Amino acid sequence: MKYLGVPSSGSQAGTTASRNRFGQYFRTRAIPVNPATPFQLVQRARMSTNAAGWRSLTDAQRAGWATLGLQMLRTDSLGQAYDLNGFLAYCSINNNNLDAGNAIVSDAPLLATPPTILTATITLTAAALSIAYTATPLAAGVRLFSFASPQQSAGRKFNANYKLIAVSAAAAASPANIYAAYVARVGVPVVGSRIFFSLATYQTGFIGAPFAVSQVVV
Repeated sequence: MKYLGVPSSGSQAGTTASRNRFGQYFRTRAIPVNPATPFQLVQRARMSTNAAGWRSLTDAQRAGWATLGLQMLRTDSLGQAYDLNGFLAYCSINNNNLDAGNAIVSDAPLLATPPTILTATITLTAAALSIAYTATPLAAGVRLFSFASPQQSAGRKFNANYKLIAVSAAAAASPANIYAAYVARVGVPVVGSRIFFSLATYQTGFIGAPFAVSQVVV
């Protein structure tokens, strides 16, 4: 149900408030799906590891993460900016480190802004999926994080459901061949469907601004 009023987001009792391109709306609250996939279980285990690691830090280390968190700005579903507390900053950096195959760090790194992908050309068929990108090769220590959506209708123009498909080696050269990784995570691409991609670079625990593109399977 659409409505005019104070911007709201979240659930209360059996009602959820949200918004889309047409404005604010209420809907019946849906029970979250809990498929307990291997990927989901890995993420839950990481949060347990993060909590234990956070408890083992010194007060000085936790203060360092708190300072970093104040510099890590995010935007919520209502378009409002906010920063992170120390624990969230610690989780964000170290989850990215683990995704990149790097070690967890106890000391907060200096704030970094990874370079942005400049261009991306997708080659997508039922038997191939590669991403040609610039600049190439990536700088020393920089990795490409390739996120992709499940397969959608070819007429669809918006997507908010991305899954991490593949992470490149540091300083990797274009193209990134991610067909096997996509099939393992999502399934074989079906001719005529559209897949959305979000490409971002990683550096010292930080993820850069995403480069978004979509392609129809041919």
